[in-house]
Amino acid sequence: MKMSRERSSAIQSVVHALELMDQFDGELSELGLTDLSRRLQLPKNKVFRLLATLEHRNYIEHNISTENYRLGLKTMEIGQAVIRQRRHLHKVRPLMEALARECNETLCLSILKDYHCVNVHVIEGRNPLRVVQCVGGRVPAYCTSAGKAQIAYLPEDKLMRYLAGCRFQRYTPATVIDPQLLLQQLQQVIWQGYAFELEELEVGVMSIAAPVRDYTLKTISAITCYFPSMRFNDERLKEKLLPLVLKGATEISALLGCSRSRS
Repeated sequence: MKMSRERSSAIQSVVHALELMDQFDGELSELGLTDLSRRLQLPKNKVFRLLATLEHRNYIEHNISTENYRLGLKTMEIGQAVIRQRRHLHKVRPLMEALARECNETLCLSILKDYHCVNVHVIEGRNPLRVVQCVGGRVPAYCTSAGKAQIAYLPEDKLMRYLAGCRFQRYTPATVIDPQLLLQQLQQVIWQGYAFELEELEVGVMSIAAPVRDYTLKTISAITCYFPSMRFNDERLKEKLLPLVLKGATEISALLGCSRSRS
């Protein structure tokens, strides 16, 4: 009987832990102990122990500045593993490789993580002089096309929190550190359906990106073409690179169940 009760208790604890993580459903990025206790209808001390255990295994992070909790990096790793294992994602890399052969530049698929973009797929161009990126590499979102193509589509409340919490830093003379000017750029991104970056993060590097959407039409990532500024001209951008990036965004979105890639 004792073993049976312990097994039942252990299973119930797992259920509570999973229900706790379910509270971070994408609409709320952070929750406090009191909110979680109320939502789960569990005592605070029990919720605290669950949080401590999940935090120890990196499934939950404690934001010291707000005293709230959010999903940890381990959940992103698991999510990426699921994505890699899904049949449609196996098709993303060949698709990007085909696009890279056409433009002969570096292509990246990235996701937004807090205030950065993280590369999940990278296909390097074959030019001897090319922009080098790596899987897992992080770049600031506010001064890159990969980031702007994603934060432009954040819900208004999340966008305002992003702007209020972002630590703007000037990397080059072209870096935009004025939140109001950035907002204007983001509105332009929504209007045209893509983002363009002109040496804002690194002198000599330019990029163009388009949002990738899932079956709910939610922007979940961006495909970006990086290239040296010395190879930039308006004709190549408009007639070659931009159509390829938009094509890539459309095709990857379709693999994720989205019937269209632009709103």
